[in-house]
Amino acid sequence: RPVDAVLAEAERLVKGGVKELLGISQDTSAYGVDLKYAPRAWRGRDHETRMQALCEGLGELGVWTRLHYVYPYPHVDRVIPLMAEGKLLPYLDVPFQHASPRILKLMKRPAGGEKTLERVQAWRAICPELTIRSTFIVGFPGETEAEFEELLAFLDAAQLDRVGAFAYSPVAGATANDLPDPVPEDVKQERLERFMLHQAGISAARLRRKVGSVQRVLIDEVGPTVAVGRSRADAPEIDGRVHVAFGAAKPRPGEFVDVRIERSDEHDLHGTLVAP
Repeated sequence: RPVDAVLAEAERLVKGGVKELLGISQDTSAYGVDLKYAPRAWRGRDHETRMQALCEGLGELGVWTRLHYVYPYPHVDRVIPLMAEGKLLPYLDVPFQHASPRILKLMKRPAGGEKTLERVQAWRAICPELTIRSTFIVGFPGETEAEFEELLAFLDAAQLDRVGAFAYSPVAGATANDLPDPVPEDVKQERLERFMLHQAGISAARLRRKVGSVQRVLIDEVGPTVAVGRSRADAPEIDGRVHVAFGAAKPRPGEFVDVRIERSDEHDLHGTLVAP
């Protein structure tokens, strides 16, 4: 889809009252490759059909905008300043998938763990509030115990906020099916459990750092005394939520409120509505 079509759709949604936009594709960082980055006019100016120009346009709409399935190509660095300036949410969903260069090569995925870690650190230097969500695959054919340990070490170093993982399973027609040294099913499941337990401690510690802060929250649901919403770090349906206790000033779904965070658990934050 050319950039003007996407931006025009986003603009229509915002005019209709939408408060949050999610940019999602199979590989958002490769946006425009098939259209040879063709320039198109929107709001009287030319925008190239590429990720940076799309983000710049979305940043003009004044609503929450977050990006999903962004592979860590070097040009992704150019959208981080937009997050630091408040034009995009400081949030990236980056499917890193592994940390071992050999396994990544077998997966036909770009970059290696060391370069990825350097990129994450550079992003956070520009935008310290950046939330990074990622997904990983454990038990890929040929993955050794040492390479799995390399992945755990990457988690410690990268300190990612939200992480999901899958045990590798064959897919019909995939070239990976022909790779040697498949990992036994019990080993895959054992590694998956170790991975998730390891990351749970990291995620919980990062949430605890928010206790005492005031977070901007978009309200999704309202009960008798507690509302449920999401902070800038929480994409709908896949991330945690913020539970908001309130008194006489009852918030409404779709409203932005400020919340003082009082405690956290493994996935969610809990706090009290700050009076306007």
